[in-house]
Amino acid sequence: MKMKKILTGFTTLALSTLLLAACGGNDKKDTASSTASSSSVAKSSSSKEEAKEVKKVAGADLQDGTYKLEEKNYEHGYRTVFSITVKDGKITESSYDNVNEKGESKTKDADYNKNMKAKSGTDPETYIPQLNKELVEGQNANVAVVTGATHSSESFKNYAQQLIQAAQAGKTDTIEIDNGAALKDGTYTLEEKNYSHNYRVVFSITVKDGKLTESKYDYVDKDGKSKQDDEEYNKSMQDKSGTAPKTYIPQLNEELVKAMSGEEPSVNNVEVVTGATHSSDSFKIYAAQLINAAQKGDTAKIEVDNIVTE
Repeated sequence: MKMKKILTGFTTLALSTLLLAACGGNDKKDTASSTASSSSVAKSSSSKEEAKEVKKVAGADLQDGTYKLEEKNYEHGYRTVFSITVKDGKITESSYDNVNEKGESKTKDADYNKNMKAKSGTDPETYIPQLNKELVEGQNANVAVVTGATHSSESFKNYAQQLIQAAQAGKTDTIEIDNGAALKDGTYTLEEKNYSHNYRVVFSITVKDGKLTESKYDYVDKDGKSKQDDEEYNKSMQDKSGTAPKTYIPQLNEELVKAMSGEEPSVNNVEVVTGATHSSDSFKIYAAQLINAAQKGDTAKIEVDNIVTE
């Protein structure tokens, strides 16, 4: 019997230092978002105004402990090993790295660092500590993508989120990622548990003959009605952001099928929709988790105990 996965959306763990960004753009209805990439660290303004205090109304807290994730397979001689430490409900340490078969860090590979620096403008010695630092400082997986290390940054965000979700469930078993494995046929589903501004995410992908053939990502209300059909919401967001759910939701679904059909299939190939940056980031995080499930052939529904604030 498969154990049901209890997962959560991006954790904000913030009291007075965090502000939530809009999920789907600048719509007033989305001033506090429940989806994966909804939180950002509040920066001090020139006038040194205090950050707005937010109150969590739904979603689990992090439980103290050490949470680990490892890739099974080596790529170009390296695989990811990652752990976070939680104390008093906060992430106090992030240890993300890429190691070879000897357990040696990519940050110590002088030739690799030199070649990547010359080609991309950054290297593991630089971006790996940077990503770890940002996770601890921000207390959520919505770290900034490092220029020149986009793939590694997106992978970090996916894995960090899975570790945060494990911490919220108090599940200390090592998460094993079967990276590079062929997708197993089946339907894989993910749903947010909590409603934010009357909507929550429901998401499924279908794999047939080893290929992703369908992506069904949407926001639905308590009656199961899609945000795409909310005329008032769509008009308001279109006026403010230049896009709307009825536009960007089908676009993201189409992008995912396309991104997974190329010579190098990857969720990272999904283009962010202008005006719906936060929803796009959330979509990519959830899509990556569904792809990881499909690599294992684990069709158990992923329930996201997403953080909701007011």
